[in-house]
Amino acid sequence: MKKYLSTFLVLSFLALNAQQTANRFFYELTFKPKKEKPETEKVMTSLDITKDKSIYQDFTVPAQDSIIKMEIEAMEKSGTWKDMSKSIKMPKFSFKIYKTYPDMTVSYMDRISTKLFKYDDPVTFNWKILPDKEKIGAYNTQKATTEFGGRKWIAWFSTELPFQDGPYKFHGLPGLIVKIEDDGKNYSWTLQGNKNVENWEEFSFAEKANTKYGMSNTAVATTKEKFTKSYENFKADPLAEARPYMTPEFLNRTMPGSSKTFGEMMKEQEKLLKDFFGSNNNPIEIPDTKKKK
Repeated sequence: MKKYLSTFLVLSFLALNAQQTANRFFYELTFKPKKEKPETEKVMTSLDITKDKSIYQDFTVPAQDSIIKMEIEAMEKSGTWKDMSKSIKMPKFSFKIYKTYPDMTVSYMDRISTKLFKYDDPVTFNWKILPDKEKIGAYNTQKATTEFGGRKWIAWFSTELPFQDGPYKFHGLPGLIVKIEDDGKNYSWTLQGNKNVENWEEFSFAEKANTKYGMSNTAVATTKEKFTKSYENFKADPLAEARPYMTPEFLNRTMPGSSKTFGEMMKEQEKLLKDFFGSNNNPIEIPDTKKKK
């Protein structure tokens, strides 16, 4: 009996230690998707901070994880297909930003077609901490400025939140960044709240479900230059990888439980992706044209 009890306690200890807790900080991002227009859009983003890393992302899809889980399980049970783009709100940004602790190595992760890619993106911020102080929400903050990605940034950080981190790639101040925006107000993040996430997992249910359909969650290491070139090709032709398999027989086949053909579905997916790519011509970081040949 003692032997079984000891084994149970060891396994329980290992299970508890395998579970991670994250501090999740919610930032509302207000941004101008079109550089030639003054209109702005808003999206909720998140920064999950664990003991060894942080992950920043558009929180639109994770926020709908329970709905997506219900829809996918219903489709699998019935064996029929349902166009979830009609019921699920799509994200404005598909990438994730990773920062490893304590060295604060910054990595960029995004998907090109069915493959997930990740590359290191070294960033050094030359912060100028100013004496200006301001109460933002519940926190006492201090002002700091820097230049990054072709823009001038104004940040407000709080030492009441002991994390040298912030939204997107921003980090390196004596406390968590509570608010940051560029001087043209093209992009502005403001902390809206936070919570502890017990049993935190890196990937949402939707991302894990993708593995059933050939979309790996194991990121392929690459370089920024190679990723950028491949991503531009993907934007130009989102279905290039699938095109060799798009035979007339396949395209005319009816989707399970639907009157829609695979060909019609593929056209809708192509339009969805092209609309996504065309929705923003005002990136966070302004491309350095001098580096291009």
